Amino acid sequence: MSALDQADDRRAERSGQAVSDRAELSERVRAGASVLRVVVADDQAVVREGIVMLLTLLPGVEVVGAARDGEEAVELTAGLSPDVVLMDLRMPRCDGVEATRRIRERHPGTEVVVLTTYADDDSLFPALRAGARGYLTKDADGEEILRALRDVTDGRAGLSPTVQRRLIEQLMEAPAGPPVPQAEGLTERETEVITLVADGLSNQEIATRLRISTATVKTHINNLFAKTGVRDRAQAVRYAYQHGLVRTPGRRGT
Repeated sequence: MSALDQADDRRAERSGQAVSDRAELSERVRAGASVLRVVVADDQAVVREGIVMLLTLLPGVEVVGAARDGEEAVELTAGLSPDVVLMDLRMPRCDGVEATRRIRERHPGTEVVVLTTYADDDSLFPALRAGARGYLTKDADGEEILRALRDVTDGRAGLSPTVQRRLIEQLMEAPAGPPVPQAEGLTERETEVITLVADGLSNQEIATRLRISTATVKTHINNLFAKTGVRDRAQAVRYAYQHGLVRTPGRRGT
């Protein structure tokens, strides 16, 4: 580690010291509260019951409700305050995208993971824009579903590798829109952190890789967000690709 990195980390540690104790306490509380409370929403009874049965076999997961459509998913969320809603997309009365939007607006403490047959752009991107943090297709196995549930409650995106690759490709293909302001002096450590964010690493994984605390990672992320003008990790990923900090994934031949 260079002297500049060490100095940068020390500044970040001092900046984050006031909240580090609370952050560590929250992490311990989350670790202790290991059971995830989940609502399942799917209009097909056989599929819905099968998903519920699968979830009951997963460690640390409790199914607290099952909804037949998006309207009922919103109602159950209001009454049960689950950690996650596992949401189908194409349902009567209120589809999964609209239900996701209502849940995220009214109950920000509940995350949404889409579980659907469809992986096309017309399904994927409206769901993510509505606030879904995870997106899986129904060929996902129990381990993938559990990982996505854990990821979204830990603040990460719960995306299948195929969906994640398509999302990055779409970000690179889409018009840039209003230009993101050029960073005014990202430090070497902040550049390293944003690169690891673009690689899909969580705060804990970044901390392990760089041998610093998670509180220090969060401080570096807050600082680089302020300098680059991005608002969230998805924009940070796009910024990293646009500014050549990471390579664009190679396209597969068809």
